[in-house]
Amino acid sequence: MQQYQIHPIGYVRCDQRYRYETPRQGVLADGSHGIIELEPGKNFEQGLYRLEGFSHIWVIYGFHLNTNWKPMVQPPRHSTEKVGVFATRAPYRPNAIGLSAVQLERVDGLRLEISDFDMLDGSPVFDIKPYLPYCDSFPDAAVGWAQGDFDDIFEIEFSDKALEQERWLQERCGLKLGRYAQVQLQTEPTNGKRKRIAQLDSSLYELSYRTWRILYRVTGEGKKVIVAEYRSGYTSEELNDPNDPYDDKQIHRDYTSAFGITDNLGS
Repeated sequence: MQQYQIHPIGYVRCDQRYRYETPRQGVLADGSHGIIELEPGKNFEQGLYRLEGFSHIWVIYGFHLNTNWKPMVQPPRHSTEKVGVFATRAPYRPNAIGLSAVQLERVDGLRLEISDFDMLDGSPVFDIKPYLPYCDSFPDAAVGWAQGDFDDIFEIEFSDKALEQERWLQERCGLKLGRYAQVQLQTEPTNGKRKRIAQLDSSLYELSYRTWRILYRVTGEGKKVIVAEYRSGYTSEELNDPNDPYDDKQIHRDYTSAFGITDNLGS
């Protein structure tokens, strides 16, 4: 089989570093911001000439964290049936190449400021093309098994307490739990089989993010998730233990002291 070589023209720089921090599609990544940094010394400045007039661009990039491909995958919200990887946007592809339509905010030399994307920090970028509505948009296109895929998008609302806690965490350690909640809870906010979700009572749920816990309720009427508060995933006993494998217990101690929280509610 003939082989082809492609080389990155640049890399994505953003806060999202883990697979579970990205939405299923960039259009669902409301509020995400990042940078594409192109390689210097390649004359790419000229290649970007007049790109700034476009509001959206196509980015062809690499799924750099994937090491294998799968011929059959289970798409989100279709957990009862597997479909072929070529009938999905799943990253488990023979050639780990992704395609994302993102919003272009600004072009500054070799830096492209972007928003509403589904790429991770360090993703290699192979090409950039302008998005052209007259030939790239097909509103009446058939969507196969994905029919109704956007019918069950939940609205995410944050309590005053959660907003206050979010500000504290961002100022102290740059942690943005609200964005993670947006990504994970827009769809299937009660699905504990596919996500790190535990049900605490009839309407209260807990979503885990590393050593943190996000407490939220799902309303009985309408499609709304209300994020109530953030809690440490450590128990009081664990916080008192000097063993600190993730080197984060001190920020947890400060947090629990600031908000009067003594123990997590979940497992």
